[in-house]
Amino acid sequence: MDYGVSLLEPTVNLERFAQVLDGLGHEGRLAAMKRITPKQMAAVYEAAKGFRPVTLAAFVPAETAPLTEVIHEGKNNLAAFTAFQKRFCRVSGSTDVLAGYNHQAMAWFTGPGYFVAHDHTEPGEIAIDYYHAPTEKVEGWPAIRSNDGGFGQFVYGKMVDVMRGISEHMTIGRAVRGGKEADNWFVLLRK
Repeated sequence: MDYGVSLLEPTVNLERFAQVLDGLGHEGRLAAMKRITPKQMAAVYEAAKGFRPVTLAAFVPAETAPLTEVIHEGKNNLAAFTAFQKRFCRVSGSTDVLAGYNHQAMAWFTGPGYFVAHDHTEPGEIAIDYYHAPTEKVEGWPAIRSNDGGFGQFVYGKMVDVMRGISEHMTIGRAVRGGKEADNWFVLLRK
């Protein structure tokens, strides 16, 4: 079963793809995410501009208590280490920022890649901002550290991921490093 991924070729039918995703359970959406190719990620990201405005609630639902972990499975377009998770939480006393980090196999080398998420300058988009580390975290997460030093600076330093909405549970992002769009895309699926 292609889980609607065929709707992304030869041109992107994002409206129908979103309907299929919203009609699937988590396992079906996960299977669809795993089938998206790097070429399709780039096309979907462009098609998603203005398609489904995304808010912080897409990453952590509004009713979620502060410092409660919400996991998003991820797939990127890199040649290796394509599977990862972004873990988010609300922070105490704030409705306009989330905290989070990257949970992935190379964290022992790259560090946790802490970030804050907030509205992007483009309406309907969210910025995952690695320039700023959060001031609080979920108990059990790794120690908070800046992305300005160590090997992590080459992975997360001077970077913002710009997120766009695809469906109720799925978003797509593109890395912007030092203000320039990189050829790095990824898909996130909220559990």
